[in-house]
Amino acid sequence: MCKQRRVNLSRPGRFFGGTLIILLMLAAPRLQAQAQQVPANDLRSMSVEELLNIEVTSVSKKEQTLSQVAAAIYVITQEDIRRSGASNIPDLLRMVPGMDVAQINANNWAVAARGFNHQFTDKLLVLIDGRAVYSPLLGGVNWDTQDIPLEDLDRIEVIRGPGATVWGANAVNGVINIVTKQAADTQGGLVSLASGSAPQANETLRYGGRFGTDTSYRVFARYRHDGALHEFDDDTGTDAWSIWHGGFRADTAVFKKDSLTVQGDLYTGSAGGTIIHIYSVDPPVTDDQVTRFHLSGGNILGRWKHTFSNRSDTTLQFFFDNYARLGPEASEKRNTVDFDFSHHLAWGSRQDIVWGLGYRHTSDQTAGTIDQAFVPADTRLRLLNSFVQDTITLDPDRVFFTAGTKIEDSYFTGIDLEPSARIAWTPSHRETFWAAVSEAEQAPTRRQEGLVAGLAVFPDPNGSAYPAEAILFGNPQFTAEHVLSYEAGYRAQPRQRFSIDVSTFFSRYYRLETLEPRPAFFEAEPAPARFIIPITFGNLMHGTTEGAEISANVKITDRWSLAPGYAFLEMHLHTEASSQDTSSPFTYEGSNPQHQAQLRSRLKLAGNLSWDANAYFVGALPAELVSSYTRIDSQLSWQPSETVGISLVGSNLLHDHHLESNDAITLVNPAQIKRSVYAKLIWHF
Repeated sequence: MCKQRRVNLSRPGRFFGGTLIILLMLAAPRLQAQAQQVPANDLRSMSVEELLNIEVTSVSKKEQTLSQVAAAIYVITQEDIRRSGASNIPDLLRMVPGMDVAQINANNWAVAARGFNHQFTDKLLVLIDGRAVYSPLLGGVNWDTQDIPLEDLDRIEVIRGPGATVWGANAVNGVINIVTKQAADTQGGLVSLASGSAPQANETLRYGGRFGTDTSYRVFARYRHDGALHEFDDDTGTDAWSIWHGGFRADTAVFKKDSLTVQGDLYTGSAGGTIIHIYSVDPPVTDDQVTRFHLSGGNILGRWKHTFSNRSDTTLQFFFDNYARLGPEASEKRNTVDFDFSHHLAWGSRQDIVWGLGYRHTSDQTAGTIDQAFVPADTRLRLLNSFVQDTITLDPDRVFFTAGTKIEDSYFTGIDLEPSARIAWTPSHRETFWAAVSEAEQAPTRRQEGLVAGLAVFPDPNGSAYPAEAILFGNPQFTAEHVLSYEAGYRAQPRQRFSIDVSTFFSRYYRLETLEPRPAFFEAEPAPARFIIPITFGNLMHGTTEGAEISANVKITDRWSLAPGYAFLEMHLHTEASSQDTSSPFTYEGSNPQHQAQLRSRLKLAGNLSWDANAYFVGALPAELVSSYTRIDSQLSWQPSETVGISLVGSNLLHDHHLESNDAITLVNPAQIKRSVYAKLIWHF
């Protein structure tokens, strides 16, 4: 970790040229006279009432309409997913203004909201049907094992900004809630086949059926293989990625007022890459090493919902998750057991309360190498929490005030409070103003508390006969990072063919991570004898972030719609006077794009053809020597019948290859993301 990389500057991004090309692409076709009906779950086709009454669950663990939600939330619908051309979840998230998605190599992504992006983003919480997939070892999400069939997704709800009052620690800058379809919505058979340059193979077989009249089920099996990308020196890459994945879901009405969901997954595969490896301490040799990580795991989740009345219901959820990531630099086996209970109660005519309790137990086993180890090697961690949140109707159908807090007894830091207060004002059925203030904590990871990582070995700079080794040590005294965030926003549909969503934020951070050098010392044992140059984690940085996110939908005609978006981010970070870290403020500030922009087009042609095109501009990352770039993706789809769909998808069409991430914290050497084309067939039977 934190190792030096070989760097080659990519060509400067051609934003204006790329924008011109996409505009010409979008404007060229002559639109047909007859309009085709847009699917009901496409946001661009919705009326005013439908748009502001979309129901979401991620903000309060209960169903709410967008008109009542006082948060920066974006919903990726089934239609968005189908027409995106994306083959994985990180690429889907590119369409959310304010989300920073950077592909590192063929099997790794860095995904963050509102700053602090790197491979293991520890300030963003990701959930799949209520199951947290956050890793307490390194922090963040292992995206290479979140290979859900996109045909099974119902929606993705993305919250930018703190969500800790409901979801707890690590929901600092955002929450991604991935919601799959109910089994009743996936009846019959489905075959999905995709092949091309990337992914080289992406195949799914799914079947859904019923047991009696009250139980629906589905089972699926899939295989994915992505070929290797090129590294900076244009050698053939080593980061090919393959995964086999199977799973099931069953939904049943146990009794008239009780429903039960049971679902589970199993997967196995491998992912490659090149890492910086210490081959020898004496003589000092640090060089690239080709690696192959074995990936395996599975989970099972059960959710019981009991409805007392239309004003009161409870949900009890349990999941067990097990996975293993075995490689030459890092090996981890983890078991997690989680229980979560929540109760939704409408009290009187003006109060709507949600409260709950939770318990999580996670244990890991790690294996040390010459490059890194964890102290202790094995741990058992537990988390207790409770929360309460009350939505008070101050003016019926007009003003809603929400306040609450979560109390957590976390893995490392003891008891934390994470309160929030939010208000939404709907002056008319066409618009909503909202504002919020909230606090959140980012719990320390095992990396920050107990890591021992060899960064590099080299001859002693003082000229002695002994080598020197730079080692990064965890800090058992590392404390939780803290944020206090102020937000405000506006969403409206002032015209039938136009809607807009604007959010702004100002966040103040305390006790952020720094890398603190310590005095060098000589170590004779264990052999070989060498000078140790220690670096350790500290909590000696603070600062602010501020910015805005804008998204809109414009229905040009009944057949053609545009969705522009823009995000601005400004970061100001400073170390404390006692800190000796001279690089972290610049590294964090310069590893997140200040400007991002997008323009997405949806065009229906004659003969059941549709053409979708997306242009994404991402600003430069000066700390990583990554130039700005414009990415263009396009999909041409044909549906010859109700059961068959054929698509031709092109990604990164503007450049033969480009670099998206070169973060020093990344475990693997980054690769250049290449232009790719693939064809896809979907058959329902």
